[in-house]
Amino acid sequence: MEAAVTTKSLTMEKIILWRNKHIPDRQMTLILSFFVGFFASVAAFFLHWLITQIQILLTTGFTVYSYNELYLLFPIIGIFLTSLFVRHIVKDNISHGITRVLYAISTKNSHLKPHNCWSSVIASALTIGFGGSVGAEAPIVLTGSAIGSNLGQLFHLSKKSLMLLVGCGASAAIAAIFKAPIAGLVFTLEVLMVDLSMASLLPILTSCVTATCFSYIFVGTSSLFSFTLDSAWLLERVPACILFGLFCGIISLYFMRTMNSCENMFSKLNHRPYAKIIIGGVILSILIFLFPSLYGEGYNAINVLLSGNTEAEWNNIMNNSLFYGHGDLLIVYIGLVLLTKVFATSATNGGGGCGGTFAPSLFIGGFGGFFFSRLWNMYQVGPYIPEKNFTLLGMAGVMAGVMHAPLTGIFLIAEITGGYALFMPLIIVSIVSVLTISIFEPHSIYAMRLAREGKLLTHHTDRSILTLMSLDSVIEKEYSAVTPDMPLAKLVQTISRSNTSFIPVVDNAGTLLGEIDITKIRHIVFRTELYNRFTVGQLTTNVPATLGVNDPMEEVMKKFDSTNANFLPVTDVNRHLIGYISRTHMYSMYRKMVADYSTE
Repeated sequence: MEAAVTTKSLTMEKIILWRNKHIPDRQMTLILSFFVGFFASVAAFFLHWLITQIQILLTTGFTVYSYNELYLLFPIIGIFLTSLFVRHIVKDNISHGITRVLYAISTKNSHLKPHNCWSSVIASALTIGFGGSVGAEAPIVLTGSAIGSNLGQLFHLSKKSLMLLVGCGASAAIAAIFKAPIAGLVFTLEVLMVDLSMASLLPILTSCVTATCFSYIFVGTSSLFSFTLDSAWLLERVPACILFGLFCGIISLYFMRTMNSCENMFSKLNHRPYAKIIIGGVILSILIFLFPSLYGEGYNAINVLLSGNTEAEWNNIMNNSLFYGHGDLLIVYIGLVLLTKVFATSATNGGGGCGGTFAPSLFIGGFGGFFFSRLWNMYQVGPYIPEKNFTLLGMAGVMAGVMHAPLTGIFLIAEITGGYALFMPLIIVSIVSVLTISIFEPHSIYAMRLAREGKLLTHHTDRSILTLMSLDSVIEKEYSAVTPDMPLAKLVQTISRSNTSFIPVVDNAGTLLGEIDITKIRHIVFRTELYNRFTVGQLTTNVPATLGVNDPMEEVMKKFDSTNANFLPVTDVNRHLIGYISRTHMYSMYRKMVADYSTE
């Protein structure tokens, strides 16, 4: 067995050596982008097939004329099975897929674990198949990114090439799910903050087109959503589009703030996993029992709103519920679903399920568009606006607001519905929505957690470099420390062995008390008659500033600039000395990373 593993390792080493000699990173990245696109499309197809099979198995035979009691049971089972799978098989946190991709890019040199290539697919299939009110997009984005990351690591590609392959995986995942290659490209640029250049454009486009083509092969050419234009866009509807953009921005803010609050509440139960499962499962089950449209991703419900032409067809959205047969309550049902979707999504993920917020944002946007347009027409606020068209516009508006990604919202909705005839209102609604929510939330739902920790990559090169720099990589841990009771005679011996102009002073527990500035004690160092009259404690001065082990590099830079120090100590939360950072070493590494990052 060991001989076989050794032979395999030697063969791989030979392949890597041959690749390094004959194929540079740039060409290798382009080759691997094709395989990333293919594997991402396979993962997307398998996940949606698995979700469909589970849902067919569970819901076949459900009556449309009344409620179904099994809606109270299935979601709890799904969350429980997912929790068991994650806790006992994966043994790692795989929630918030897109946030984990951003975190890997910013802090882990774009390294994603091998299990991320498959674990999110299984977990999200169990969650969504049993009714979890989340989306499959974020798990597939994590899967695609992990495939790109691990292929790049396998062939020992550079950090920049690894980041690009992670972006290829993410864009391929979006392209595969929605058959929308341009949306996949702009998603990577807007959400993952991967800079667009000629070096990155070709690999990302290659992975997107590859994923889209194979999705056509696997599932056919039909669109995910069925939409036919109700009526052509008219200039007189611009005021309605602007007001609707404001409405989408407010909905996006409601979605993000409520989601964040609910997640914080569930996080307090991390030490009680079964309580989380029960609370999350019960909340989700009750909501789905009352509003079956919340079951799973909810794309079937969106299609009802998009493809319906009569009241009877739109009323089908209330099938399987207590509202069945009450067409006069359609607007009430739509409004309640709009408000409760965020709680269903939070309960799913908070309880231990696995899924993303991509689909819920589309869902809320679609319901919000129908709700807004129906009320507008009921009260004749202005010229008639088609409910179907505004359902489509709402999908783009809310998704753009939640993700702070207007281009992604515009191109995704245009591509998946063929709604290019609504390009102008799509642009208006998406831009107004993003401008509205940006007043209250400067970051997307994926980036807000990382932004608070200073670990978010941006399109600003200098900030990106500081984010990518690891504090641990610039800490110098070799130093000579002294205690405050040490006599001057022994301090002089320590100074003679030191290569720096300072000596840290610590107590017996390693707590930093101050430092000895050698330049300030020159007048007594050479006076031997004083060696037994002074101790280190009498000569200790305060350090200009201390750095925390978790301080972001941008904060480290600011402290060096404000103190004008050449060395600053790094301590843990208990002020125990860990090491020192050299200003010269840090800036040298910064300049090198800027040069590498900017190289095409």
